[in-house]
Amino acid sequence: MTVVTAAEMRALDRWTIEHGTPGAVLMERAGGGAARVLRTRLRAARGPVVVLCGRGNNGGDGFVIARHLRRARVPVEVWLAAHPADVRGDAADMLAAWRRGRNPVHDLTGAGRVAALGDRLAKAAVTVDALLGTGLNAPVTGLVASVIESVNRWSASSGRPVLAVDIASGLSADSGHPLGAAIRATVTATFGCAKIGQVVHPGVEHTGVLDVVDIGIPPAAMAAVAPATTLLEARDVAGLLPPRPRDAHKGTFGHVLVIGGSRGKTGAALLAAEGAARAGAGLTTLAVPAVLQPVLEGRVRELMTAALGDLDTLLAGRAAVVCGPGLGVTPDTRALVANVVRHATVPVVLDADALNIVAGTTLLSERAGPTVLTPHPGEMSRLLGCDTAAVQSDRLAAARRFAAAERVIVALKGARTVIAAPDGRAAISPTGNPGMASGGMGDVLAGVVGALLGQGLEPFAAAALAVFAHGAAADRVAARRGEVGLIARDVLEELPPTFKELQEAARAHA
Repeated sequence: MTVVTAAEMRALDRWTIEHGTPGAVLMERAGGGAARVLRTRLRAARGPVVVLCGRGNNGGDGFVIARHLRRARVPVEVWLAAHPADVRGDAADMLAAWRRGRNPVHDLTGAGRVAALGDRLAKAAVTVDALLGTGLNAPVTGLVASVIESVNRWSASSGRPVLAVDIASGLSADSGHPLGAAIRATVTATFGCAKIGQVVHPGVEHTGVLDVVDIGIPPAAMAAVAPATTLLEARDVAGLLPPRPRDAHKGTFGHVLVIGGSRGKTGAALLAAEGAARAGAGLTTLAVPAVLQPVLEGRVRELMTAALGDLDTLLAGRAAVVCGPGLGVTPDTRALVANVVRHATVPVVLDADALNIVAGTTLLSERAGPTVLTPHPGEMSRLLGCDTAAVQSDRLAAARRFAAAERVIVALKGARTVIAAPDGRAAISPTGNPGMASGGMGDVLAGVVGALLGQGLEPFAAAALAVFAHGAAADRVAARRGEVGLIARDVLEELPPTFKELQEAARAHA
């Protein structure tokens, strides 16, 4: 599913208007669609609907919603967080249309009016938030902030729903962070395309159930604006892993080399190697320091082991390399990672200590082959030379910036993992759950990426499918057993049925 920035959505609207669809028509479609969402999603609600409108186009959508609800004989009232004379353009026309039906508008600008709204909300079944739209770029203050806080208190105490119109008021459409006070919606009816801020954290919590309303943005507009971000869905990734030929053999699916392990961290290397095997690698070799090879020999019967030594020998015949899990940071491992980066011609996944080793160096500029990095936010901060808070404040921008600068694929792990490519493409994965906040999960993911690269997927597709499937496997486990106590081994065991489910979905959509 395509997701857009506020600027991209404005460009889509503008293109559509310039090519013959009046803005008032788009507003009518938006408001009518949102009214249908309310009646479908919140049909169990009984009582009046309170529509809160701002002075801009978001308020105009609210006036349309109120008119459609009144036409459907739903009890509805409109409250305006501005002076009526301040409502301009298409929104003013929609306000006039509401008033032509002899429908009142309750003014929120006078003394004591927010308190009066609070009293009225006590009797409301649903509140519609049409205060602020996607153009917000400064903290919400004053009257609108007071109204937002009143609505949030009412919804939290009563358990009654809030429908946000296009976006929860106060939420950044681009970063998903609240700009001061922000509505916590039960359902959001967004127009044309979902906004990036609605599908990343913390925006997800403010958005609730997300419904995308078709307002008639034509394919030509999408082609002209060319949004570059997607929210991954099963149907997007299902076809990335092709069916296995009936006459396949282990050489068909690639030989993955996993380089990792050190005293106290053998588990990380082992999990990465098992991740590669469980994601379909034909062969997997785990290369570890010689002193550790006897410890790991036979731990997983399907894996081969090798002692770290001559790199050319280790790389011979490999289809992909995973480097870093549990490796440690020493002069020897620094030299090893540098050699892998410089000399491996096959796709390479850099994870964990390999990321710490390349951080602050020019090594990646010396890399000639395809490369995927799988940092967590702390590792990403070291790669970018900033603090973790800066990464988390705009994860998508952080991943895109590093991918473009270093010509690599970045899978920035965390809630709603971001996958970014050097050409500006990015994808956000909705799979995964808090149970994955446990040791070893990232090691498994690195192995899965390596296996998919070894099976011939191009790097962006391999990273996207790996992240989606890894999270989906964890979701399957959590659905049966809960999130508490979920460990990386559980995800390993669930990868084969997860890939089976995705391949079945691909056949169903073929």
